[in-house]
Amino acid sequence: MAPENEPIVLLSRALDQVGELLGRVRDDQQDLPTPCRSWTVAQLGDHVVHDLRQFTLTATGGKPDWSEAAPALTSDRGAVFGKGAAELLDAWRGAGDLTGTITLPGMGEVPARFPVDQQIAEFAMHAWDLARATGQSTDLDPEVGQLALRWVRDTLRPQFRGTEADGRAFGPEVTVTDDAPLYDRLAALAGRDPGHA
Repeated sequence: MAPENEPIVLLSRALDQVGELLGRVRDDQQDLPTPCRSWTVAQLGDHVVHDLRQFTLTATGGKPDWSEAAPALTSDRGAVFGKGAAELLDAWRGAGDLTGTITLPGMGEVPARFPVDQQIAEFAMHAWDLARATGQSTDLDPEVGQLALRWVRDTLRPQFRGTEADGRAFGPEVTVTDDAPLYDRLAALAGRDPGHA
């Protein structure tokens, strides 16, 4: 596999697992709480669909408005997610070489694949959120999880952590054992508590 294609392959796998999890959510699970802030399963589903639109803008050189709330969907979230995932992957395939570097505001020079890795980490984390909230297996794609764990560990700075009231998406890191399941370690690093039901 060529190095410039590897992140897109892993992004595709990260998207596939979110789509599969969404497709298995039952109607009676939509209002269940999730580990992700104060969102219900339905709201988290809306969020990941909205992420696709925002990330596709990034891939095509646009500037997403991150203050924009995710619209509530009334149709099958799994189907809508699948369509948006295909559009995101097409956008990244058309974006050109991902082997160089780019400069990002507040980050400086980073690998050109940085936004793709960020998106992989986002969808890996939300896959765990969805699986945990709906009683599905959290034994998810290990290569996607390893990349997400590494990206979060290297990138999530203290100033990005805090309470929901402070507008922070990530809480303080939660301590887990080194032999905890991979996605539980990812969740803990992102401020979720894998031990909390």
